[in-house]
Order: sequence, then structure tokens, then C-alpha cells
Amino acid sequence: MATEKAPAAYDEDTPRGFAFALTAYLLWGFLPLYMKAVGHIPALEVVAHRVIWSVPIAAVVLIWLGRTQDIRAAFKSPRTMGMALITAALITVNWCIYVWSVAAGRAIETALGYYINPLFSIFLGAVLLRESLDGRQKTAIALAAVAVALLAWESGGLPWVSVGLALSWGFYAFFKKSLPVGPNQGFFLEVLVLTAPALGYIAYTEFNGTGHFGDTGMTDMLLLIGCGLVTAVPLMIYANGAKLLRLSTIGIMQYIAPTMIFFIAVFIFKEPFGAYKLAAFVLIWIALAIYTSSLLRSRKARQVAAASAPAAITD
Repeated sequence: MATEKAPAAYDEDTPRGFAFALTAYLLWGFLPLYMKAVGHIPALEVVAHRVIWSVPIAAVVLIWLGRTQDIRAAFKSPRTMGMALITAALITVNWCIYVWSVAAGRAIETALGYYINPLFSIFLGAVLLRESLDGRQKTAIALAAVAVALLAWESGGLPWVSVGLALSWGFYAFFKKSLPVGPNQGFFLEVLVLTAPALGYIAYTEFNGTGHFGDTGMTDMLLLIGCGLVTAVPLMIYANGAKLLRLSTIGIMQYIAPTMIFFIAVFIFKEPFGAYKLAAFVLIWIALAIYTSSLLRSRKARQVAAASAPAAITD
């Protein structure tokens, strides 16, 4: 089956890759502003429109790239379609939590969830893939766990928005690696398999008079159509940028979006930010600093090994 090869970790960062990744993370960082604009619309309806209007955008990109043959081949592979169903389900859960939480005035918790995500991904790799953890990574994961426990103590239960976002995105990324197609093709398959239930839900809301597509004015209609752009464009830009950057660079840059979400939540949305949340975020920021130092240390070790390899061969 013809697919885009998923390259191994890039040895050098490229300006083009950095520009792609930075653009994607900035778009994701500003996304809460858009989600707030559709906050009066039920989260499921917003997610359904995110799916529907992403399909034509993803299709145009695949036609432009000349990768439509990959999609035809994927339809003939039960394994590929099965994996696409799993990743589609996980991204739907993630989108629903995200859209609901921003509308409900809990954007701070979404920022925390995406801060936790890289640490959860490390934990997931250790548990499911038996990847070894160094001391810094173990310390970072422990600090993240303490931060979650602190918020649980404050609220009398798990901070389910943060945990739900970290879990759904972490497992999505994990299973996405097993999807035997390129990232653009994979995204198209995901929204395509979600099209039927999304259309069904939209039809249901329109028939019972609770829908917002055309029934509540031109502004709502345009905002719902725009959900496709704000969903598909950053994902596809990121997918292409990630190919041209080191994994450690991507690991550091992924803090851009949750940091922007955090500042938007506190200074624009004016969400309450008490002592417990402050303490939890400080713990997470310390954990991420430790995690980043581990990434940079690993990169330096690889660079030293690569520099010494030619000398070892010529001795």
C-alpha cells in the first residue's frame, strides 16, 4: 500500500519546518477565542460542524498533494480503517471536552490538560512500549501527578477536563503512530468516518428546531462553517512542519499553545485563578522545565555521539 513515509527524527531543524510548526501552535493558541464565539452553541453541534467542514478542506489538500490513491488503498485495508475508527473516536472525545470547557469558562483547565499531555505521553510510552525513563522524566511525571492531586483535593474530585484532554490526546497520538498512512491522509480518514454521525446529528438538531445552522442568523452559520478552517488548517500545517524538525524541538514548541490558552483564560476571559490552581501550575511548569532539560540533554548526547562517530571509524 502506498503511503507517505513517516520519517525518523530529523537531525537538523529547518526554517520551513519551524515556520510551519510555529504557525500551527499560534493558531491553536488563539483557538479559544473562536470557540468562545460559538460558546452559545452546544458542544456536540460545534464538533459535528468541525467534522463536516473539515472534509472538503482535507480533500482539497490531498488532491493538491496527489495522495488520493492512498485513500483508495486505505478503504481496502480493514486494519487501516479499524485504526482510523479508533483515532476518530479519540479525537472526537478530545474536541468535545475542549469545546465544552471553553464555553463553560474552564479554559484554564484546558491549558493544564495540554501542559500535562507530553508528560502523560512519556508515561504511556513507559507503560505500553516499555520505554525506559531517566530520573528527570520520572521526577517530571511525579510532579504532574502531585499537581493533579492538588486540584482534585481542591475540587473534591478529579479535574476531569484536564485529565480527559491529556488522556484523549495522549492515546490519540499513541494510536496515530500505528495508522499506516501519512498524517494528511489519516486526518482525512478520521473526519470521513465521522461524517455520517455528524450529518445525522446536525439533521436531528435542524428537524427538532434546536440547530444553529441558518436558524439563528448568518453569523452563526458562518462561524460553524469556519469551524472546518480552524480545525483542519492547523492540523495539516503542523503535520507538515513536524516532518522538518527534530522531535526535541517539537517537544519544546508544544508549550506555546497551552501558554497562550492560559493567558487568554486569565487575562481575557477573566477566569478565577486561586491559590490551588497557581500551585498546580507552578508544579507543572517545574515539571515541564525538568522534562525540557531531559530533552535537551538527550539531544546534546546524540550530537556528541554523532560528532565522535567519524573519528572512531578513522582510528
